[in-house]
This record gives sequence, structure tokens and C-alpha cells, in this order.
Amino acid sequence: MAETPYVAVIDIGKTNKKIHIYDETLELVDSRSRSFESVERDGIPWVASEEVEEWLLDNLSALASRYQIRLVSVATHGATFACVDEDGELAIPVIDYTYEPGESFHDDFYEKVGSRTDLQRETATLVLPALVNVAQGIYFLQTTQPAAWARVKHVLFYPQYLAFRLTGKLGADYTYAACHTYLFDFEAMDYSRVADRLGIRDLLPGPIQDPATILGRIDPAVAGRTGLSPQTEVTLGVHDSNSSLLPYLLKKSGEDFIVNSTGTWCVAMHPEDRVEFAEEEIGKAVFYNMSALRGPVKTSILMGGLEFETYTAIMKERFGMKEFPDFDPKIYRDVVKEAREFILPAVVRGTGQFPDSFARVVDHDETFLLEEMQAGKRVPELFSNARRAFAVLNLSLAIQTITALERVGLAPGVTVYTEGGFRNNRDYNALLATLAPEAGFRLSGMPEATSFGAALIGWATLPGRSLEELSTHFEIEEERVGGIEIPGIDEYVAAFWRHLETPAG
Repeated sequence: MAETPYVAVIDIGKTNKKIHIYDETLELVDSRSRSFESVERDGIPWVASEEVEEWLLDNLSALASRYQIRLVSVATHGATFACVDEDGELAIPVIDYTYEPGESFHDDFYEKVGSRTDLQRETATLVLPALVNVAQGIYFLQTTQPAAWARVKHVLFYPQYLAFRLTGKLGADYTYAACHTYLFDFEAMDYSRVADRLGIRDLLPGPIQDPATILGRIDPAVAGRTGLSPQTEVTLGVHDSNSSLLPYLLKKSGEDFIVNSTGTWCVAMHPEDRVEFAEEEIGKAVFYNMSALRGPVKTSILMGGLEFETYTAIMKERFGMKEFPDFDPKIYRDVVKEAREFILPAVVRGTGQFPDSFARVVDHDETFLLEEMQAGKRVPELFSNARRAFAVLNLSLAIQTITALERVGLAPGVTVYTEGGFRNNRDYNALLATLAPEAGFRLSGMPEATSFGAALIGWATLPGRSLEELSTHFEIEEERVGGIEIPGIDEYVAAFWRHLETPAG
């Protein structure tokens, strides 16, 4: 009797690394996870690549002793790449994209490859801080590590680097190549002119393929190290947000919907037919991904989770808030009626839907900078009332989110599925439904959405399986969200926008 086959999913988040095992019914049957922090050298953070790879091999070995793993599917977070030398080893450590090289570096980059606005139109990539755009990370290594860069034979996107370490084979997939890298031309479905201006086209694998492509079988040395069968196959790999979106594309086919994926970064994803920017969207945090089904996905982002954590930390540390207040519509009516208290973005300047805004609290006629509050120099009276401050914070996040949703196509009749950390924030979700009453809002749940999407991709590559057939084997949990009556909410939003126009000090 044949043994039951399983798919192993390697799910690499920014901090948390996971391996999940899925059976033929798409049931998650086993997991391993560990957190890894970046390693700082010479003031620059680098990914702990060797430690991560050793952990992956050790845990694949442990899992291979219990399950007949037939295939390994890879998904990773964005903004990351690896430079490999002729021997298949790292020529340069994998840089952590959070490193900020300074404004002059960014100016030099755009002078070399093209203007910010032209590149947004041509590559559907937005301007982001630090090294969040892969092309900027590459340029940073070229200009600061010239000796090491001279040894670079291949530049691999992060999912493909991990798949390369398992198979020894090279590849590139379009979900990652198209994810705010500046390196993808949506019209040509190929690398962009930025690759030529950086002189790296020959270092990038081609052609750019479907993430469900089988890259190859595991390398004999990996088979020996882990106990995996030498016949075990490995997928090309997929970008994590697009992996999370895949179940919705399969189950909500024909429906006009937006997935509002919330966490440190809140990502709004709206599948569309073509890449197209309105003029007012140029220069804003709006861009396009390429879905795992090869369709454009209009996307906007904001650091909502970070904003939430930053201000609730002040409430907890300075005012002793031990748990989040229960939802109380009356407090929201009071705050909105008075319209004198606002929390304005952005905790990380230059990010989100209001890149020119600076983090501050307006309490009646006084403005308090976030930096002053964190240092304990000046803290608004508002924050002495944690319940009220919590309400003002949720109003801010909801207004920012509605702006992000509108920029990707929120309109009457569009359904928004909110998943992730804010799924459990009743205040936030009720406010979204209040601010956009003609749209439909749902709380959506799918445990381990990124790895589940990668598992779908993995199983769909095996004989006799397809994404269409697999879509009949799962459901997406959802719950309707209703709004509340808040007289004057439109006037409060208008006042919020007026405060955003206050020039930075």
C-alpha cells in the first residue's frame, strides 16, 4: 500500500521562519517555527542566512522522518535578494532591507536609473524608504561592496535563492520580480530597463516563470543531509502576499473584491485587468503586484500595525492601560462631535498614503510630536484617558485604511475582506463599515494564509491535481461587519485631512 504523500511549505517571514506540512486534503498536520533577528556588521543589518538555512535543513530532516514529503513549496517576504558567486555560495551576505542609507543615496539611485514618477509609471513600483525596493538594494551593494560585487555571478530573488539552495537550479518567478522591485516591466512581462541601467540583466535568471513551475529535484547532498527522497521536487517559489491572495482568487472568482491584509504593514490588494494609474496616484503609495494567476493586482500599503503598536505602547507604558477597551460607540460619537482630537500619520516618515505627513497628535489647539511623546517631554492630555485615546487611534487607522482602499478601487458594491492582526479589532472594522457604507466588509479568516497559498501551488503541480480542483476542498471563513451611527463622521474626516495639510516643522 502506497504511503500518504505530503507537501512541505517553507514560509519565510521577516522575523518568523516556518515549515508547515500539508496533506492531500489541504489539512495542516505539522509545523515548525523559529524567530531570527538580523545580524549587524559595520552598522549594517544582514539576514542571518546561514543560521536560517541550517535550521531549515535540520527541521526538514526531522519532518522527513515522519512524513513522505513529495514536494517542497517556498514562499518568502518581499524586498530581499541574494548575490551568488560562481561556486553557488553567497558573494555578499543577504542585506536586511530595513537599512536606510540616506537621502543622498536615493537621489543618486534615481539619477542613475530614472525619475521616481517615470519609474512608477513604467514599473508600477512606488517610492519606499530604506532598501525596500530590490533595485536599490542591488545598487547599494554595487556602490559600497565593489570587491565582493565583482564576484557576483547570479542575483536571485529570495524565494528562488532558497529553492536554489535546495536544488542547485536557477530561476525567477513573476510574483516576486513584479513586487516593488523596479526590475519588472508589466507590458513586456520581462525585466525592465532598470536592470540594464544597473548592468545586471545577465545576472538575473530568465525567463521569468510561473511560481508553480517545478524548479527541480533536491540536490543529492540535501537528500543525504535531510533524508528526503532524491525524487522530492521543489517549486520555483512565490511572494508571500501573493501567496495569501491566491485562495481568494480561487474562491471569489467573478467577484469584485479587495483583500485588506493587516499587520505591521497593511496591504490592500485589488485584482484588476490591467496596470493603470490615475494622475493623482503618482507619487502615492500605490503600486501593482502580479498575482500567482498572472493577473495585475493594484496594491496600496501603510504601516498600520506599527502605528497601532507605537501609540498603544505609550498608552500602556505611561498610563497603565493593561488591555484594550471594549468597543463603545458612544466614545466615538463624542470624539467625532467635538472634532478636536486627531492622531496623524506616519510613524515612519515617507510611508503610507500620506508620505508628506509627520507623526503627531493634535489635542484641541496643541500639536504634540511623536518623538516628544516617546521621550516623555510632552504628552497630550488626551492620552490620560486611554479609552478616548484608543478611539482616536482607531479613527486615524480607519481613515488611513479607507484612503488606501479607495486608491486601489474601493467603490459601492466592492467587498473588502479584512484578515490578519486587525481582524480582531472590533472598533477598527466597525469604523471601516461606517466610513464606506455602500461597500461590503467581511472579517476573513484562513490560518497561515501564506503557507496555505503555497501549499495550493505545491499540490497543483502534482499529476492529477489543479488549482481549480483544489478550490473545491476548502472554504474561507468570513463574517459580515456592520457600521454604526456616528453623526458628523464626514466632517471629522474632512478636519483630519485639513490637519494633514499643516506643513512639517
